[in-house]
Amino acid sequence: MPSEDLLPIGEVARLTGVNPVTLRAWERRYGLIKPQRTAKGHRLYPQDQVQRVQAVLRWLERGAAVSQVRQLLDETVDPVTAIQGEWGERIEQMVGAIARLGQRPLDQSLNQAMALYPAVTVCERLFLPLLDTLALRWQTHFDARLEQVFFNTWLRSKLGARVYHDTQSLAGASVLLARADDSPFDARFWLCAWLLSSSGQALEILEWPVEPRQLRQAVELLQPRALVLHLGRRSDLAPLGSLLGELKLPKLLGGAALGLHQDELRALGLPDLQLFDTPQAALRCLQAT
Repeated sequence: MPSEDLLPIGEVARLTGVNPVTLRAWERRYGLIKPQRTAKGHRLYPQDQVQRVQAVLRWLERGAAVSQVRQLLDETVDPVTAIQGEWGERIEQMVGAIARLGQRPLDQSLNQAMALYPAVTVCERLFLPLLDTLALRWQTHFDARLEQVFFNTWLRSKLGARVYHDTQSLAGASVLLARADDSPFDARFWLCAWLLSSSGQALEILEWPVEPRQLRQAVELLQPRALVLHLGRRSDLAPLGSLLGELKLPKLLGGAALGLHQDELRALGLPDLQLFDTPQAALRCLQAT
């Protein structure tokens, strides 16, 4: 094969969204891909291996566990078939760790998932179902407040560190990620930040809620290429809509509370406006701008 058809691991990571650590784990632990090697041991991937990485991603999106994928690929099973993966067990382990206030087992569970799966898969199959499970648990659990404080602190620290590390290595115009709600903490906001930064989007983050006037000032100072704004249940869209109409950049609005504001947002008729309800949807919208 001509050398120009062989891609280094960094380029494969950029094309597929699968980070190099995960690509190496897929090769060493599961034999999912087989790159060639240079004389110095550097990995080079022919096009058929890049296509295989994309095939692995399609199975993971269907819910297959990474340990199942090699057999599914080798047997050319139809990926339309739904696969029951290991995610329920992972979620159960993390809930147990949260109940014990066990930071170390919580770290281990998440680190293992992040090493084996792309960020989008971890977000969709692990984090979002975990948040739903915890929300139901905390409706009746007598120690709900303690668990909430522990988990939110851990999540903010864990994802914040990864976002900071990713952002430090990214160049180019950034995306401004901000909040316009009054809740003390929004786990999905940090999932969005992590998903965007892990996918190569440089970020400027305003974690605490900002008013329209402050948001305008931030845009003027930072000159972002796009604005991603998380709304709350009681977000006042009238002054916000007036400001957003003045901003000449792509605007992504939404979050978990999108359903409460969707009709009103569309009625504003704002230019360059896209709506999202999940971190994955925000990433897809941003990649399309």
